Amino acid sequence: MKDDKPFKIRKVSEGIFFVDITFETKQINKPIWCLLRSDAHHDNPHSDNAMEKRHLEEAIKKKAFILDNGDAFCAMQGKGDPRASKNDIKLEHKGGNYLDKLVDTYSEWLKPYASNILVMGKGNHETAVYKHRETDLTERLVNSLNGKTNATVKTGQIANWIGIRGRHKKDAKSRSLGTVWLYMFHGAGGGGPVTKGVIGANRMGVVLPDANIVATGHTHDHWILPNARARITQDGKEYIDEQLHIKIPTYKNEYGVKDSGFHMEKGRPPKPLGAIWLKFFLGRIPEIGSEKLKFEALRAD
Repeated sequence: MKDDKPFKIRKVSEGIFFVDITFETKQINKPIWCLLRSDAHHDNPHSDNAMEKRHLEEAIKKKAFILDNGDAFCAMQGKGDPRASKNDIKLEHKGGNYLDKLVDTYSEWLKPYASNILVMGKGNHETAVYKHRETDLTERLVNSLNGKTNATVKTGQIANWIGIRGRHKKDAKSRSLGTVWLYMFHGAGGGGPVTKGVIGANRMGVVLPDANIVATGHTHDHWILPNARARITQDGKEYIDEQLHIKIPTYKNEYGVKDSGFHMEKGRPPKPLGAIWLKFFLGRIPEIGSEKLKFEALRAD
């Protein structure tokens, strides 16, 4: 069967990938989409699986590639886990092989979307299971998905560099239209009840000067913040560019007076639900009369 998807992925090394996206020459204004998601916590009863499914279905319609930023699992109900609660486990996950059930049920659920998923990153929930239970849920999920389908999903790390490279389909020399570097980091810390972690954008911008986009999750907040930067070329021409910082929301909703769980006990606020659409398109540069790969971020809710 012919693969008509406008993207393909290549792993360079652990945590570093290239995604080549291909534009039809006569469709310069037709964008290529990416669904950027984080903190699905799919196995948690509080997770909005219906919203998650809606976004994945839309990604298929858009022929979008999908990047997951970790904490696809909650995985807190295993034997000996101090966070475990019998109220927070789905019926299909009850049993002695709890972790096996998490992988099997989620890989089966994700099967229809597997060929569009390019990278599954790791979050602190997956790394905690690896540390205490000596099994890599992300690697197992990827292997299960690839085994059940003809997909080539890649296992990422807790932080990943992803270079999105644009090309023309009918260009004989496959001329590059530029590369957008995405630094996808699961995230760390509590985010802050007032700042929502925005302060961290300035800190990350200092240590990630080559990133065009810095995307984090973990705190279940959401914002999109462009940071303008003063730059200078080798021949002494000053110019301004922007580094885009994105906080990816979650699919897990733990807030509500009907629930007396951990989230409510700690007095934590409601969190925004959803994901992010990255829209890649070609824009002309008037000074040189050629095209360049551009992007913008939109909320998927």
